[in-house]
Amino acid sequence: MANHKSAIKRIKQSTAKRLRNRYYHKTTRSAIKGIRTEEDKKTAQEKLPMVVSLLDKLVKRNIIHKNKAANLKSKLAKHVNRLA
Repeated sequence: MANHKSAIKRIKQSTAKRLRNRYYHKTTRSAIKGIRTEEDKKTAQEKLPMVVSLLDKLVKRNIIHKNKAANLKSKLAKHVNRLA
């Protein structure tokens, strides 16, 4: 266990940040899955800007890499455009 006040504070802070990052990441993954399972093109097109925004926020918070976000956005856009 930590002996210094600063170390104890750092443990609390890192735990809170980890939980917050897990929440954001899981929410985004669920939204991505929602688009991938969507059958209706119009509904998928309405959801796409929200998911793109979530991915950009993850990049801004350094939760995922910017290239991974770009790849995900590209694949999702292709998927939505292929829907009938």
